[in-house]
Amino acid sequence: MGKVVTRFAPSPTGFLHIGGARTALFNWLFARHHGGEFLLRIEDTDRARSTQPAIDAILDSMSWLGLNWDGDTVYQFERAARHAEVAHQLLTAGHAYKCYATAEELSALREQQKAAKQPMRYDGRWRDRPDSDAPAGAPFVVRIKAPKEGATTIQDQVQGPVTVQNAELDDFVLLRSDGTPTYMLAVVVDDHDMGVTHVIRGDDHLNNAFRQMTVIRAMGWPEPVYAHIPLIHGTDGAKLSKRHGAVGVDSYRDELGILPEALDNYLLRLGWGHGDDEVIGREQAVEWFDLAGVGRSPSRFDLKKLENLNGHYLRFADDARLADLVAARLDFTVSTDQLELLRRAMPALKPRAANLNDLASGTAFLFRLRPLVLDPAAADLLTVESRALLASAHVKLDALQSWDTESLEHAVRQTAEEAGIKLGQVAQPLRAALTGKKTSPGIFEVLDLLGRDESLGRIKDQINAVSAQ
Repeated sequence: MGKVVTRFAPSPTGFLHIGGARTALFNWLFARHHGGEFLLRIEDTDRARSTQPAIDAILDSMSWLGLNWDGDTVYQFERAARHAEVAHQLLTAGHAYKCYATAEELSALREQQKAAKQPMRYDGRWRDRPDSDAPAGAPFVVRIKAPKEGATTIQDQVQGPVTVQNAELDDFVLLRSDGTPTYMLAVVVDDHDMGVTHVIRGDDHLNNAFRQMTVIRAMGWPEPVYAHIPLIHGTDGAKLSKRHGAVGVDSYRDELGILPEALDNYLLRLGWGHGDDEVIGREQAVEWFDLAGVGRSPSRFDLKKLENLNGHYLRFADDARLADLVAARLDFTVSTDQLELLRRAMPALKPRAANLNDLASGTAFLFRLRPLVLDPAAADLLTVESRALLASAHVKLDALQSWDTESLEHAVRQTAEEAGIKLGQVAQPLRAALTGKKTSPGIFEVLDLLGRDESLGRIKDQINAVSAQ
C-alpha cells in the first residue's frame, strides 16, 4: 500500500453529528495507523444552509475529540472554478453534454414516470442531440454521459463487492444552468486534487460512489478505495435522530458532561471491534485499527454504555484537569483556593460519578453556606437521638490534634463504640449535618475536605437546631 490519504468532509449546516464524528474518527485512525494523512474539507457549496457558526462548531468539536487534521482546511465553495474547469474538460472530450430541457419538461417527465411506476430519472433526451436544436441563447445544464452498457462493481472494504447495472445510472448534472458545479462533481474533483486514496464514509453514500465513478473513469483518474460504514441506530433500531436524545457532539460535552476520550472510545466500538476489548485508549486504537474490523450491520447507540465507559475514564482522569472542568460548570466564579479544594475532592468524588454533571453536583456540599438547608431525606435522619450522637462526635472531633482521615475515623468509631451502635448509625447523621444530603463521599473524606472549622461549625449548627424545634 502506498501513502494513505483519508478525508472527512462535513457539510456545515449544523453541529457535528455523532455519526459524522465516528466517520471522522475512523478516517483519522486509518490514516494514523498507516502513517498517512488525514485531511478536512468543509463542503459548503449549499450557500443557503452553510453558516460560519456551524463551521466553527464542527472545527471545535473535531479539536475537542483530538482529531487533528493535516494541512489547511479545504473549503469546497472556494474551488468552484476548478470544478467547472473539469466539467468543461469532460464536455470537450465528449464525456458530457449540454442539456437544454426546461424545468417544465423535466417535471412532466417525472409525472409520466411516476404514473407508469417507473424509476424517476432523466431520460437522456439531449444526450445525442446537437446544440443547434436548441433556441439561440437558451439556458442549459451540463450532464455526464453515464455508461449505458455493462455493469460497475466497487470492491468495497466494508460491504464487499457491490455491483450496479450501468443502465440504472443516470446522466446527472455536473454544472447547473448558472454555471455553478453540483455536489456530485465537486466531491470527485476535490478528492482527486487532494490526493485522497481511501474514501471512508457512511453507507448512505454507497449509491453516490457509482455515479461518482463515472466522472473518475471519464477523467482517467485513479480510483479511490471505498469503505462504506453502516449508519448508527438508536436503541430501538431506527436511524439515530433527535428523538433518541442528543445527536450533536457538543451536547455530549456541554450538556451530558462526557469526556472526549470516553466518546472517542465509545464511537470506536460502534461498528468496529477487536476481540472482547471494550476500553481502548488512543495509542492502542491507532495500533489496532483497520477496515477489516468494521462490521456490515448498523450499530446501536446506547447512552448507558457510554456513561459506564465515561465513568471508567473519569476514575483515571487527572484530578487538576477534572477540577478545571467542574469549576466551569459551577454557577459562581471559583477562587484559587476553591479550585485547589476541588482538586483534592476528586479522588473521593470520581468513583461515584458517571459524568461531569455528577461530579459538579457532588462538589456542591463543599461550598454551601451555613447554616445548611437540609434535603428532606437528610432532615429525617436528624432526630433528637441522632443529634445527641452528633454532640458526642463533636466533642471527640474537637479534641483531635491532627485533622486527617485516620484520626477522624478513630474519633467517629469511638463515638459509635461508646454508644454501643454500628458505625453507620453515627456516620449517617454526620453526613446529613455536614452535606445536607443523605448520600455523599465517605464521611471521613468529607470531614477532611471541609476542614476542622467548617466541619465543627456545621455539626454545631445541627446540634443547636434541636433547641429551636
